[in-house]
Amino acid sequence: MLLVYMVVTGAVTIAAVYLLYRAGVVQRFTSLRWTLLTTIVVMVGLVLINVMVTARLMFIRDQDVILITALLIFGGVVAVISALFISGTLIERIQALGDASERVARGELDARLAVSGNDELAQLGHMFNRMATQLAALDHKQRQLEQTRRDLVAWASHDLRSPLAALRAMNEAILDGVVTDEATQTQYRRQMQREIEHMGRLIDDLFDLAQMDTHELPLQRKPTDMGMLIEEAVDGTQARAREAGLTLTHAVADRLPLVSVAPDKMARVLYNLLDNALHHTPNGGCITVSAAQADGGVLIRVHNTGSVITAADVPRVFERFYRGEAARAQRRDGQRSAGLGLAIARGFVEAHGGRITVESSAVAGTTFGVWVEG
Repeated sequence: MLLVYMVVTGAVTIAAVYLLYRAGVVQRFTSLRWTLLTTIVVMVGLVLINVMVTARLMFIRDQDVILITALLIFGGVVAVISALFISGTLIERIQALGDASERVARGELDARLAVSGNDELAQLGHMFNRMATQLAALDHKQRQLEQTRRDLVAWASHDLRSPLAALRAMNEAILDGVVTDEATQTQYRRQMQREIEHMGRLIDDLFDLAQMDTHELPLQRKPTDMGMLIEEAVDGTQARAREAGLTLTHAVADRLPLVSVAPDKMARVLYNLLDNALHHTPNGGCITVSAAQADGGVLIRVHNTGSVITAADVPRVFERFYRGEAARAQRRDGQRSAGLGLAIARGFVEAHGGRITVESSAVAGTTFGVWVEG
């Protein structure tokens, strides 16, 4: 009978607590401390009621009932006081998490929690610190992107304004009859054509950068003979090299393996590297393009003599719009460099899963290396 009674009263008590839980009574409290205290008081009260009823049914003497009641009240008081201290510790940790969250919300992304313990709150603290670290990294990346966008607008505006102004001036000179002789008009038309080509290349470069930023760069891969691409790039640049008084040669190893790449993109990489070498190699210098099998792929090296990239510039040569100490300088062929060629070359190579490097010294000159997997 005692067992049956304990099962019935226990079930009734648990059902009452479950109804309080479903009614969301606990959620109506505004403090965790009051939630814990109320929970403990309710539990002690329910236990006290069950014990007293059980004692009456068992015909226990009044003195024993009073003793049991006193012991239960004593235990309840101790539990309440203990809950005060325990809840204080929990509340402090939760408040620390809340304060750190407010700092992050204000933009202080260096806010971190001093985590101690191994419980769920400690795990939550570690998760918060990881979140704050990721937010700081994303914020840094976002700031870099915003700076790049501002630079893009400023530099692209400059590089488009200059050829447009030149085109307008030369076209007006021809239309207004200021220039009448055929030789000067022909010279003006050739210069206008060069300016139009420069703007076309700049627009193509900006379009390629936009595709790389959105990870939507189309790569139509197919087995490609890099030796043939190198030969075509060298042949297409040979006339400019002779005009500049430079020697341009290439050396491709025999039986070079085919590599799975987008031929148009890799041809653009080669052209940009050769264009950079033509721009920086002094008169009488040499440019050599070589290719050999390496590390299960093909390693292409574009070497030029004479020019040296300073140690401070080496880490930045692949940055967009970076032109080192020769910023805004006119090229030897009269064209302007937008500082995008090497950045686009790196983007194309990395999109293929390859790598691009640069080495420079006063003795050996400058060498750009491109490795693509076979």
